[in-house]
Amino acid sequence: MAEHRTMQRRALLDAARSLLSEGGTDALTFPALAERTGLARSSVYEYFRSRAAVVEELCAVDFPVWAAEVEAAMEAADSAEGRIEAYVRSQLALVGDRRHRAVAAISAGELDPGAREKIRAAHGGLVAMVVAALSDLGHDEPRLTAMLLQGVVDAAVRRIELGAAEDPERITRAAIAMALHGVTG
Repeated sequence: MAEHRTMQRRALLDAARSLLSEGGTDALTFPALAERTGLARSSVYEYFRSRAAVVEELCAVDFPVWAAEVEAAMEAADSAEGRIEAYVRSQLALVGDRRHRAVAAISAGELDPGAREKIRAAHGGLVAMVVAALSDLGHDEPRLTAMLLQGVVDAAVRRIELGAAEDPERITRAAIAMALHGVTG
């Protein structure tokens, strides 16, 4: 029985990812989740009390996976510059991933404070990974620089998601150049 519930919960999360990825937060409704999974709408409520609860669980499940992927890419690099490049490149590589598109579709304003805090904490974990590399490069304010660097990454993510005229690899290279060399190129 417990295994069956786990499978249904996983199916609901997967359906939520698809709905968010395809249609943004408006598409994430309990009737749509029920239809996608073949469950009765009342059954969906047995697993999640609200849309925010679905989103909160998606973040709890998916963010650690992304963070581990970013961390593994950074650990494979052999220099501080390489770790920063891996930090930028690995996050931008996730843009096409349905898990990323799903969470990116979520507006923080629609979430309850608990869900927002979990997302902030997860993002904070990502930012913390680059602070050491920035310290190794001799930055006086590695934490502030890491936050600003994440802003560059977030802007590049948005540019890729918008289907900008530039190829995603070109956007990635530009973001890496900005991260490593600032506006001097």
